[in-house]
Amino acid sequence: MKRRAFLKDLGIGAAGALVVSCIGKSGGNEADTQPVHKNKGPMTMRKNHNSGDSVSILGYGCMRLPSLNADNTPSDSYNVDQEELNRHVDYAIENGINYFDTSPAYCKGESEAAMGIALSRHPRDKYLIATKLSNFAPSTWTREKSIEMFENSLKYLKTDYVDYLLLHAIGMNSGELDGMQAFEERYIKNGILDWLEEQRSAGRIRNLGFSYHGDVAVFDRLLREMDEGKRHWDFVQIQLNYVDWENAKAVNPRNTNADYLYNELAKRDIPVVIMEPLLGGRLANVPTAIAAQMKQRRPDDAPAAWAFRFAGTPEKILTVLSGMTYMDHLKQNTATFSSLDPITEDENDFLMRIGADMSQNEVVPCTGCAYCMPCPFGLDIPTIFSFYNRCINDDAVPHDKRHPRYAQARRQFLIGMDREVPRNRQAAHCIGCGECLSHCPQGIQIPDKMHAIDKYTADLRNKA
Repeated sequence: MKRRAFLKDLGIGAAGALVVSCIGKSGGNEADTQPVHKNKGPMTMRKNHNSGDSVSILGYGCMRLPSLNADNTPSDSYNVDQEELNRHVDYAIENGINYFDTSPAYCKGESEAAMGIALSRHPRDKYLIATKLSNFAPSTWTREKSIEMFENSLKYLKTDYVDYLLLHAIGMNSGELDGMQAFEERYIKNGILDWLEEQRSAGRIRNLGFSYHGDVAVFDRLLREMDEGKRHWDFVQIQLNYVDWENAKAVNPRNTNADYLYNELAKRDIPVVIMEPLLGGRLANVPTAIAAQMKQRRPDDAPAAWAFRFAGTPEKILTVLSGMTYMDHLKQNTATFSSLDPITEDENDFLMRIGADMSQNEVVPCTGCAYCMPCPFGLDIPTIFSFYNRCINDDAVPHDKRHPRYAQARRQFLIGMDREVPRNRQAAHCIGCGECLSHCPQGIQIPDKMHAIDKYTADLRNKA
């Protein structure tokens, strides 16, 4: 199939084909399609030398909790399925997971309260709570509003202290402000970072750290200030996976290679928390040829297990976060880390070759974080990008109407789009308001991509 013209229309280059069905519903990490393996041993634990905590190498990410909405699809409210979440938390704690990562911004503001209900049913010493001082709404950047946000987190989480508190997504641009300016306005000029350090001294925050996205100059500054004795960071959260290790900039020039981030933290003995180990689910849906090689090497492991093992292998990694919307995801991922089988040198070389190849697949670098949501005009931005990326990688839609499979592939694309994204939430409804731009950690020009996807979809509908 020819797709170079299709890719050109969308402002990206040609990519190697990934064979995954673009008509199927995306499920995050394919654990729901893989056999559930039994745990080989107890959950692998890591020691935080700053606090003495024994931390599960698998952390429960609370960005995508079970939802009462059909197929966990977006709506005006998230509607957490509390009963199902309680079952998840019970299973997690029973199987050794003790690190739970939430935020005031997750699940359209519902995550902290839902996690507070689920976790408070267990003894407080059975779990570690990580939450954030979020920075997505400048209206919350005053000292008073920031303190209110922190106090609300304690109230919703039903606790009088936070185990791990993060400055959320430092380095991100915000409107007219670049990453450094946004950091200054959000955390320095209002004195809130000094206040958080006081709360750490008072025991209301046990570990203080930050999560990093965007401008590496901000990352370097915070570590330099630690070197100079001005600040102390108990832990840091970064994006790390086997594609981003050496090729993050190839995937998205705005990103920083994970090997640089990790090594800068490791040489300062700073415990590292990992986000995006599956790169927005892409490392669970690898090309068929790669999946076959993985299966040949380790017959019982799904592609997601390879990515998790890679992320958990470096010794300074404290925990690897995974959003586990479904119980099958939770069971599959728990088995991978119980106990963790570290990546060998040969396997590492194998994954580095795969990472270099996959970095050339120039899909939209969306990780599905949903920080861009809700869209004021109702678009389901993450699902549109997810579907689009899978179809591009699958080489599923020929641009040339003369191709013998054109009619079949055209039908597959259009039916798949309508199945995954209701018509009133598709790219055609983007007016280019730009509300989403300042919220995207990856710096994606979302309106431009939406307009290109809409143009292509409209053209397909008109070419019977």
